[in-house]
Amino acid sequence: MTKRFFDIGKTGLSRRTALKGIAAGAGLMAAPGFVRYSQAQSSAPIKIGFQAHRTGIGAAYGRWYEKTTNAAVKLINDAGGINGRPVEIIVEDDGTDPKRGAEVVAKFASQHKTDIVFGTLFSHVVVGSAPTAGELKIPYYVVSEGYHVASGKLNRWVFQPGITDVRSQVTSVAPWVAANLGKKVTMIYPDYAFGYDHRDYFAPAIKAQGGEVVAQIPIPPTESSFTKYLPQIPADTEVLYHVMVGPGVLTFVKELGEFYGSNKPQLFGFIDSLEAVDINSPGLEFLDGSHFWEGSPRYAQANDSEAQKAYRAAVGIDDNGASTTDAKDVSTAAHMFGCWETLYVIKKAMEDSGYKGPEDRAKLVEATEALTKFKEGPEHPQGDKKFNGKLHQVFGHQNISKVEGGKLNVVHRTSIEDGLYEPEADYTTQPL
Repeated sequence: MTKRFFDIGKTGLSRRTALKGIAAGAGLMAAPGFVRYSQAQSSAPIKIGFQAHRTGIGAAYGRWYEKTTNAAVKLINDAGGINGRPVEIIVEDDGTDPKRGAEVVAKFASQHKTDIVFGTLFSHVVVGSAPTAGELKIPYYVVSEGYHVASGKLNRWVFQPGITDVRSQVTSVAPWVAANLGKKVTMIYPDYAFGYDHRDYFAPAIKAQGGEVVAQIPIPPTESSFTKYLPQIPADTEVLYHVMVGPGVLTFVKELGEFYGSNKPQLFGFIDSLEAVDINSPGLEFLDGSHFWEGSPRYAQANDSEAQKAYRAAVGIDDNGASTTDAKDVSTAAHMFGCWETLYVIKKAMEDSGYKGPEDRAKLVEATEALTKFKEGPEHPQGDKKFNGKLHQVFGHQNISKVEGGKLNVVHRTSIEDGLYEPEADYTTQPL
């Protein structure tokens, strides 16, 4: 913010010049043919239906997804909106439930009459909601990470342009894990679609590096205690790969520490296991020295770009990744940037297609598919990215961070190329 990235009022006008301009503007507004900002194409706002996880196991993510969305929309509107029209966010809670998620998508289309639907995270909710988006022909921009979009199993109306998918993430980090931590890996993951992506794609990725997965332990996402699962970890495990989500993650990590004590294998986790959780919480001391994947780093880094600093200030997180108004409210920084970046992708596609209303939804789909790359900057603070219009999926950088001194410090950043894989789908062949 100190660089005024988003300050469109940085003009350097004197008070006298400004007053003259106001007087001239008054005459212009009275002139025939003048169109006010909010009426540039239509006085109606562009309505985005935000499918939020306000309740259920995704509530912590949902809260921060909503904060990030509101911050991005404020800046978009302050800068003139999209195609001269303001953006309005309409929120519906899906309870992090797939059945309810489908109902929410239908409600956005039929009752709220939103232009698009946006913001869904949990993969089982995306999979349950996507068919409804396809049936109703409403663009559905998710911020989910799951491979379900790029797999080709959904439909042409579903996009994931603001956050990378699990297959790309694990493909990127596997070489570093094998070279620095070990090659005999036990995986602990949630027993639903998101966890299956880790199960299905990390195993071949580590095998390609000369390693092997010696055990796979799925755990129901609603589980509240994990002690009965931990004895299943083979004794020859060199790396314990863990990715857990939901309200039980703190218990999971604490029980893992009690089970191993100081005699633990190398730990590599996806920060999903600790999103919205203070890593300095009692019982988490044993994580010191372990490593985590992060999409966007929770803690401010010494080499943060000006765009990253401005983004963090706009969404309201401090150098520790907690709310600037409540140090105990830890963000979901590794994921929530995807909402910010997706909204700017939507803006770009709407501008490219000349989007005016629901009758242009097919044009919006095609315009999104035509995008190829996003440059690091205020609209994409996490880093530059490549977009595959056939897969409807974006590819970007991953961060590997080490817990040291009560913080997460980035020790390795992958290239975009590290996460590329052979495409298995082409949505552009499907009719609109």
